[in-house]
Amino acid sequence: MTTPIHLARHALLLLALLLVPTTAVRAQQAPTRIETAAEALEADAAEYARTFGVAPDEALRRLEAQQASVALTDRLADAYRDRLAGIVIEHRPDYRILIVVTGAPADDVQIATAPFGTPVLLRTGALATRAAVLDAIERHQADIRAAMPNPPGMGLDPRTGALIVLTRPGDLDGDGDEAVTAARLQAIAGVPVEVKTWGDVDADLSVEGGGRVVGHDAEEARRFVCTAGFVVTDGTQTALATAAHCPDTLSFVDRDGTQTPLTMLGAWGARYQDVQIHSAGIALAPLFRADADDRARMLTSWRNRASTRSGDVVCHRGERTGYSCALVRFPEYAPPGDLCAGPCPATWVAVDGPKCKGGDSGGPVFFGTVAFGLVKGDSTEHGTCALYYYMSTDYLPPGWTLLYGTGAADVTPISGKSM
Repeated sequence: MTTPIHLARHALLLLALLLVPTTAVRAQQAPTRIETAAEALEADAAEYARTFGVAPDEALRRLEAQQASVALTDRLADAYRDRLAGIVIEHRPDYRILIVVTGAPADDVQIATAPFGTPVLLRTGALATRAAVLDAIERHQADIRAAMPNPPGMGLDPRTGALIVLTRPGDLDGDGDEAVTAARLQAIAGVPVEVKTWGDVDADLSVEGGGRVVGHDAEEARRFVCTAGFVVTDGTQTALATAAHCPDTLSFVDRDGTQTPLTMLGAWGARYQDVQIHSAGIALAPLFRADADDRARMLTSWRNRASTRSGDVVCHRGERTGYSCALVRFPEYAPPGDLCAGPCPATWVAVDGPKCKGGDSGGPVFFGTVAFGLVKGDSTEHGTCALYYYMSTDYLPPGWTLLYGTGAADVTPISGKSM
């Protein structure tokens, strides 16, 4: 398990950013083409269509509905806050949104229509409210960890209103009975508990996604590969955000192999953060690589964690796994072990696999041109990614914000700037 994250050096690191100056001398290699917001959404829709077996125009309609429905579901979450267990976007058999609340089980009732004709249904019968489960995790996480052979992952299941405990099969009570273990943990937590077994290994991932960065650790004779997430600014300079468990000393590697040293400005690697920020010494554009090496997307907005719903489609790119999109599983998730320089709070967002691997940490999690977060780690099962989890961009260090843009133009990679 990891100690303070910025000291953890046991994993390869991948970041997912295109490093580009806002002004630079033109390099010999072909300039990067900037996708429009519409092109970015169409690329994500094509990935969605392959995953769910729907026509491209239907995939695009659903993803447009996903983004356009956020304001409505935020209002409904507030209206039902005293009973709310969670908000779930369903993709099969039909595309719809569920508002899951406590109360006597009854047939689903449509209470609204989101943009693009998406039905919004009220589903009763949740076992507990979101607030009660998150309070139980905060108050009883240490007791639950102590009651298990290995510290498990925890989160809120927005479909049932239960506290989900994710553990390894060998950590169950008796003959591996999930129900028996759940009953014992429920007595500790004071809210309904569901135990699920998966995961051979839980660890911080290594990083990348777009432009590669490499680094060395003074204590280990090894070379680490990383990437970057998004461009950030403190109002006076621009820099790159990536995972705090990258090496402190990094260099950006351009597509032609040219390396440019980076300077670490700070690292924040405990509790709810896994982020460090590096300066390239030049002004950077608000771009990130997503679905192709020769194209980039211009960041236009961000989604906060409170508005992220189970079933939201998010995408990420890693140097090892490339570009992929999957569904948010748990919007409130506490990774297992001590991956947050100690126990992790339930402030991380877990996303379905199977596309994640060592080398993806720090990479950008996004939808179209909207930022969601930076990849932290994963749970693997039989060598396959069961889920990965990310730090929301809500938790960038104080004083730093994402850098946004609105235009589209050819830009030159970082190596085009003479240092």
